[in-house]
Amino acid sequence: MGLEEKMEEFLQKVGGSAVIDGGFATELERHGADLNDPLWSAKCLITSPHLIRQVHLDYLEAGAEIIITSSYQATIQGFKSKGFSEKEAEELLVKSVHIACEARDIYWERHSKSSCNKFGNGNVLERDPILVAASIGSYGAYLADGSEYSGDYGVDVTLDTLKDFHRRRVQVLAESGADLIAFETIPNKLEARAYVQLLEENDINIPAWFTFNSKDGTNVVSGDSLLECASIADSCKKVVAVGINCTPPRYIHDLILFIKKVTTKPIVIYPNSGETYDSVIKEWVESAGVSDEDFVSHVEKWREAGASFIGGCCRTTPLTIKAISRALNKRSTNSSKLTCKQDLEELFN
Repeated sequence: MGLEEKMEEFLQKVGGSAVIDGGFATELERHGADLNDPLWSAKCLITSPHLIRQVHLDYLEAGAEIIITSSYQATIQGFKSKGFSEKEAEELLVKSVHIACEARDIYWERHSKSSCNKFGNGNVLERDPILVAASIGSYGAYLADGSEYSGDYGVDVTLDTLKDFHRRRVQVLAESGADLIAFETIPNKLEARAYVQLLEENDINIPAWFTFNSKDGTNVVSGDSLLECASIADSCKKVVAVGINCTPPRYIHDLILFIKKVTTKPIVIYPNSGETYDSVIKEWVESAGVSDEDFVSHVEKWREAGASFIGGCCRTTPLTIKAISRALNKRSTNSSKLTCKQDLEELFN
């Protein structure tokens, strides 16, 4: 079974649409983390992994079926700048996946149900289908200068520059035990091309998704055509879903329709709250945000437009994800969508 078929089977197991988790850094801060650091949320891999685990658990309890690791801003180069060796940096990347898997195990232990198998024996352990997605943020995220929101890396950053920067990180996370890789907040077509070449050249054998960000509802943030970027993602068999993240909700419906013009792969969307990130002061401007109620009012329209994976990005919360889960009539109200851990292990191993 190919990678795309595996993801299609997962979607069937969860009823045709899957709930992704929500904003991570703001939840870490709500639990007391200090993220004033170029490593941002990845800092907690060093200082407070228990908070990362708790945020994952909060989202699982809210109904998330895919949880994304805390590795968005975790890079080998970034950890080495803090004095860690390359081996230690790689171990921290793997740690981000292991923490998420631990949270999933804790959730399963709390919520497992015994049921009868086809032979009538009451010893089948049924568990919610949950995937762990290893996050890979853009080169701009590593720079910590807001350039993941502009895609402007300067003329000195080439395709080879980006491939060299991401290569080992992709390899480590692909072998970490994650179920898939989430290439997030991709700001330009150059980085999309770099990711595709790395996936193909390094024989990566777990599924991946590509999500781009847009600030005008037509192009990605660099000004590159979303259609061209989505086509690049569509060209790679290792990429099992294509979509949008960290983009205001008001643009999502039209962006889904744009993406459908160039791909038949499942579409993944997890917008931000609608607020605007100011890269100068490094803060979110709250006045532009929308309420959870307004955010979730779009969910059914997004699904009808073609989105198969739906969640939230920056400034969304477990309450947002709980509302999305209910809007999609997920496991909080429909226990028939449970499956067993063995099914998932067979599916993705």
